[in-house]
Amino acid sequence: MHWVLVVLVAAAQPASKGWTFCIAEAGDDIFVTEVFEATLDREKLEASFTARLRPRAAARPDVQCPAPLFNKTDAVNAQFTAIAFQRKLGRTLHAEPALSLRR
Repeated sequence: MHWVLVVLVAAAQPASKGWTFCIAEAGDDIFVTEVFEATLDREKLEASFTARLRPRAAARPDVQCPAPLFNKTDAVNAQFTAIAFQRKLGRTLHAEPALSLRR
């Protein structure tokens, strides 16, 4: 009977959130969001960022939002690494505001 209580308590807890950012490649243009608290799954985040960029991107954007990380500092470091890599390739970087979506 105790396991039922554990399952009910776990179900009542909100899903744990993490931190992520999104990055999109559209030709030589790279769009990178600020790090934000992830409240949706990756597919929904990527679809939202694609929709936001489609009117402005010269090419169809290839969007990726890494799996959310528990620690915000880890997400900022991952974003910094992605930006540094794109700079080494000579890409044009565009800063984007964080996605603000809710479930």
